[in-house]
Amino acid sequence: MKAETLNPAELRAAGYKALAAALGPLGMARFFLQFEHGHGDYTRERREHLGDKSVATVTARIRGRKKAPA
Repeated sequence: MKAETLNPAELRAAGYKALAAALGPLGMARFFLQFEHGHGDYTRERREHLGDKSVATVTARIRGRKKAPA
């Protein structure tokens, strides 16, 4: 079986099988618990918080906050 010839569902099934063989059912479950899918719309939220500011502008703002006394 060549991974490059598998469709996404077949690749996912092969990956699950390999994880189960390598880690066992408990190890596989623990591995999956390390990941979360997240939620929300990152792009929309980023635009709401940052607007159209450039990377240089955001970087300068962060550096300014780091220098400010607590």
